[in-house]
Amino acid sequence: MRPIKRVEIITDSVEMTHVIRVLEQQGVSGYTLIDSVVGRGERGMRRGDDPSGAFQNSYLITTCEPEQIEALVAVIRPILQRRGGICLVTDSWWLRH
Repeated sequence: MRPIKRVEIITDSVEMTHVIRVLEQQGVSGYTLIDSVVGRGERGMRRGDDPSGAFQNSYLITTCEPEQIEALVAVIRPILQRRGGICLVTDSWWLRH
């Protein structure tokens, strides 16, 4: 096992294409994306059942090297300030198989 940073981002579904592009520019290419997540935050309740997708959130989980995290957070923060959402960064261990 080796240390890694786990990054979880929840924001507007329409913004996720931009988030993914920014991650790839930072050298982070692998991720899992879950559409239409439900929850309550500073913008109120997000039910995930809007047919247009305009008011839905998505959840993205990825990992990066510890030395990448500062640059990654610096490019994600403006997106979240503009559109809302959260970014969680935790220490984790990568089990190589």
